Amino acid sequence: MAAGAITPGSLTTVVHDRGRDSVAVEEPLEIRVDGEPLAVTMRTPGNDEELALGFLYGEGLIDRPHNVGLTDDLASNTVVVAGPLRHQPAARNFYTSSSCGVCGKGAIAEVTVSCAVLPAWRATPLERELLADLPNRLVQPGFARTGALHATGLFDASGRLLCVREDVGRHNAMDKVIGWALRAGLLPLHEHLLCVSGRLSFELVQKAAVAGAPVLVGVGAPTSLAVELARDRQLTLCGFAREGHVNVYTGGERVKASVKNPEESLPSVGSRA
Repeated sequence: MAAGAITPGSLTTVVHDRGRDSVAVEEPLEIRVDGEPLAVTMRTPGNDEELALGFLYGEGLIDRPHNVGLTDDLASNTVVVAGPLRHQPAARNFYTSSSCGVCGKGAIAEVTVSCAVLPAWRATPLERELLADLPNRLVQPGFARTGALHATGLFDASGRLLCVREDVGRHNAMDKVIGWALRAGLLPLHEHLLCVSGRLSFELVQKAAVAGAPVLVGVGAPTSLAVELARDRQLTLCGFAREGHVNVYTGGERVKASVKNPEESLPSVGSRA
């Protein structure tokens, strides 16, 4: 299911003093490898197998699709992955909340997953108007119903939407898309674009770079570490994509008529180029 359809169990209804609202479900998911617990993340139920694969790929623990399956008891919120892993994870608490994908990391050195510098863009340079319009092409039925879900979309070089996933955690939405791409045989994503519905954090840039995506676009602002990592990995990082405008922070060579050296004219917070 590549489209952005609402999956069963992802929404529920609550009563308040003025009526009823649809709200996003937030529940823990335990990821096990060969029966052994590895990680627990707070997520919106749906596409859990993709989430597990994307998480493991982003951590550098797998590099190919693995057999995954939900346990018979769906109420247990558990996904079991068949190993082996590429290597054993460092000793640390793999607990992640829906707001912070790196919570629980034992040391700052463990935050940066090894990933190669991204290749040059072989296709025609991208139009700024296309990058600015990517958020409008995200299909977000869950957000439309609840206002509480983040989204990540995967696009081809022409701007055609291939996959979109929603989740209460922005990093989970990214993991679900990467897990889908892993199963579809699209990794590394050297000829693709990623777009997120919110701010651009360090971890989202890291996940995009590990997946091989040379372009990451966000509706919101990047953090300083996000810009630093994008520059180091030679990733094109674009923020404040809205209302036909976009700021290109790094990797402007992939964008048609982009600023030659974005560092010389970085916009102020909230500005648009």
